[in-house]
Amino acid sequence: MAGILDHINDYNDIKKVEQEDYPILAKEIRKFLIKGISRTGGHLASNLGVVELTMAIHLCMDFPEDKVVWDVGHQTYTHKILTGRKDQFATLRHYEGMSGFPKRNENECDAFDTGHSSTAISVALGLAHGRDIQGKNHKVISVLGDGSLSGGMAYEALNNAARLKSNMIIILNDNSMSISENVGGMANYLGNIRTDSKYLDLKGGVENVLHKVPKVGEPLIGTIRSAKDSIKRFFVPGMLFEDMGLTYLGPIDGHNIPWMVQTIQNAMRMKEAVIIHVNTKKGRGYRPAENNPSAFHGVEPFHIRTGAEKSPEWQKTYTQIFSETMLRLGEEKKELTAVSAAMPSGTGLAKFAKKFPKRFFDVGIAEEHAVTFAAGMASAGMKPVVAIYSTFLQRAYDQILHDVCIGRFPVIFAIDRAGIVGCDGETHQGVFDITFMNSMPDMTVIAPKNGTEFEKMLKFCVEFKGPIAIRYPRGHAFMGFPDIQEEIVYGKAEILISEKDILLLAVGSMVETAQEVYCKLKEAGHSVSLINARFIKPFDEKLLLELVQTHKLVVTLEENIYTGGFGQQVASFLHQNAEKDVQALGIALPETFIEHGTPEILKEKYGIDADTITEKILMSMLF
Repeated sequence: MAGILDHINDYNDIKKVEQEDYPILAKEIRKFLIKGISRTGGHLASNLGVVELTMAIHLCMDFPEDKVVWDVGHQTYTHKILTGRKDQFATLRHYEGMSGFPKRNENECDAFDTGHSSTAISVALGLAHGRDIQGKNHKVISVLGDGSLSGGMAYEALNNAARLKSNMIIILNDNSMSISENVGGMANYLGNIRTDSKYLDLKGGVENVLHKVPKVGEPLIGTIRSAKDSIKRFFVPGMLFEDMGLTYLGPIDGHNIPWMVQTIQNAMRMKEAVIIHVNTKKGRGYRPAENNPSAFHGVEPFHIRTGAEKSPEWQKTYTQIFSETMLRLGEEKKELTAVSAAMPSGTGLAKFAKKFPKRFFDVGIAEEHAVTFAAGMASAGMKPVVAIYSTFLQRAYDQILHDVCIGRFPVIFAIDRAGIVGCDGETHQGVFDITFMNSMPDMTVIAPKNGTEFEKMLKFCVEFKGPIAIRYPRGHAFMGFPDIQEEIVYGKAEILISEKDILLLAVGSMVETAQEVYCKLKEAGHSVSLINARFIKPFDEKLLLELVQTHKLVVTLEENIYTGGFGQQVASFLHQNAEKDVQALGIALPETFIEHGTPEILKEKYGIDADTITEKILMSMLF
């Protein structure tokens, strides 16, 4: 027997569903999501939490004319189902398949490409002003989670949204942080009466009449407003937003579709920016996700009955090694502190936070603040470690440059997920950090070849006297070259294999690939040296000049774009300083945004896998 979801095949089809069938459709959507994500992996808990909210939005909007902007965007799976992409879910986050985030080139109902937090209000405000300038009248809604309000950009946008003289709705999805107590019926009553057209007309009419009364009118208006605000402060939970000049409605039950539809429709009548505060439960409808929503934020394929991953990775990851090493260093160094931007579990700092609660700081989704806060701690004599994914560290470029590097403060940047991350796509690939770190005076940048060296490098970072960044990839830690573990000396590379003719100079994660390339070149009859760069900035110039005397081709390998990266720096140095002509081949990623797909597929596509690199080297040897 066909379900209700079987009849949802295009945008706006949901409007054909009877109100009494909304709960059935919500249940079917949850079942569809759990089954699909258990096979493909993806963001589960957040999507299960917004099923009814998304349905309510679609019941109130006409797509694709109306625009909804999703903050971060990982919670848009129901939106995709309701806009004709249900049959594409088997390809979710697969190469050339459906993205796990909104993509304009994927569907015209996706208003904006998003992947980072705290941006939705700014985008929606821009869409609203663009609409007004062009004389159009479509609706604009932004949806953001309560965590996004820890990002300062959201407040910058709210400050400007208060000046809007046309309609825009901001839906605050509160699924963890309690912004205010849910006062239930009173909040609903106040929300309805304050958006009722008769009330709005009466309010405006009274003020217009009083404006015309000489001497008495204006003071009386002020007295009425003052009294009204005092009453609001007693009853209304959203006075923070009201004081910013925004109308606040809620909190309301984010799983009650009729209530949300009524509230959204009421808000759409207002000629200003309106905030609707909804309470939802992350992971709703799937017990393992409800009990542990953090663990089910982003998941690999899993068994539905237990929630356990289908193929758990037994080999230690770099993040796990970071977690364990931080615990040991925390015992040894009482001045060591750790800073996270709302991702203590993802970055491996959760155990440090539990063991050293007074030395751990989660600042929320506020990377800029995290960096400057760390600079302040460093100036007070502490040794802060700022652990942030490469893609999110981009947001704090100015703070690293201005607040850390100018003062040469000893802040350690633990850059997790450096390089190709994979299935989250363009907004999450960590392929720019070498480039922007290379441009900063007094910044040191290093990368480990394997898990053992990673531990040693972290200890080196703690002893270092200036700003330093250590970048490492997502996933298992390479354990190759276990017998080669030279002491780490500032600015010095490590010789792994010493021969002649072809010099492979590899950075961090690319040492593993370089080892494969070495074997392939040896099979082809070539003499090859392999160097672990260790230091990206500054790189080992002295060793490089020595080695080019016995090598014809220098090949740099990095998991970063070429522009401004390690390879370009090396090529420029050789051009200016080498005594003889030496050919330089830079193996790096192109200056582009890299789509979603497994790292293996993406590395092959963009030419940084062992087979393609070997072919490029052999071709270079012909000229």
